[in-house]
Amino acid sequence: MKIITIIGARPQFIKAAVISRRISELNSKNSSHVIDEVIVHTGQHYDEEMSGLFFRELEIPEPKYNLEIGSGNHGYQTGKMLIALEEVLQKEEPDWVLVYGDTNSTLAGALAATKLHIPIVHVEAGLRSYNRRMPEEINRVLADQVSKLLFCPSQTAVDNLALEGIKKGVHITGDVMMEAVKFAEDKIPENPEILAQLGIKPKKYLLATVHRAENTDDIHRLKDILAAFGTIDSTIVFPVHPRTRKLLETTKYSSPENVILIDPLGYFEIITLEKNAQMILTDSGGIQKEAYWLKVPCITLREETEWVETVSNGWNVLTGADKDKIIGAVKSFKMPENHPPLYGDGSTSLYCIQKILEAKI
Repeated sequence: MKIITIIGARPQFIKAAVISRRISELNSKNSSHVIDEVIVHTGQHYDEEMSGLFFRELEIPEPKYNLEIGSGNHGYQTGKMLIALEEVLQKEEPDWVLVYGDTNSTLAGALAATKLHIPIVHVEAGLRSYNRRMPEEINRVLADQVSKLLFCPSQTAVDNLALEGIKKGVHITGDVMMEAVKFAEDKIPENPEILAQLGIKPKKYLLATVHRAENTDDIHRLKDILAAFGTIDSTIVFPVHPRTRKLLETTKYSSPENVILIDPLGYFEIITLEKNAQMILTDSGGIQKEAYWLKVPCITLREETEWVETVSNGWNVLTGADKDKIIGAVKSFKMPENHPPLYGDGSTSLYCIQKILEAKI
């Protein structure tokens, strides 16, 4: 069986690494390859900090194809990916195309495959924010509509698909990112170098990330978030996404003394900072889950989240970009007494592969 795995952004590298390692493990236990995986990197995240380092750390096989699409407006970027991916799929003739999450790479991969009548597996299917202004929401909705196998991290995701009439090929698998976090935790040294480099101590700082278009493309929202950071009476470590960095430079932002701006980090370093943080402020879906698994309080800088279970269990608070709400949430957060398991039991990758092998094409 041949599978084309299409990835292009950091969250997809993390998820794909888990399943790729499991495929390698399965193949090593058999005299012949059970699954021939061909990795295609669209180049959506293309620099060393956003791409190359992650491949090495996560032990992902080098992509057979790097399309080097780069950045651009959504339509332009997705269109270039679609053209390039169609050529790869026609050449490789895979049995399945595997896509992850909700990026432009996800949508382009799903569209290219369905036009060529190649069945699609969508990992992290069924997530909904019900905010159609988010490009991620459009990408995930459309990818789900054309997928043959839909791997959902929760019952909520399954219910979302059912409301849209999608019931066939739907499976609750849990979330592969749980395995990624465990993989990273096992690699973290007892005295992490990154903490010493930044001059911070465990549980004596907050960690912040801001990268979503709704916050970075709206100068008023971003200014409110940054104003909140400067008002909070704690050290805040802020790894800056390239998109956010450009806007900060354009607005000539000068960070206050309590905010430490740093470049994007590798996966092990960001997990280290998450694990040792007193609290996390983020607009990232992946970091919301990581915070939950690491038992670190999370303030989400959005009005809604796809990971509603983290909110209902009290470990995540939604504030949007409202300065007063952000400051108030940081000051008033109380650690919940309970921490129920969410998003699987840590064997999601094995379950996903089994379902692919069992499926009739």
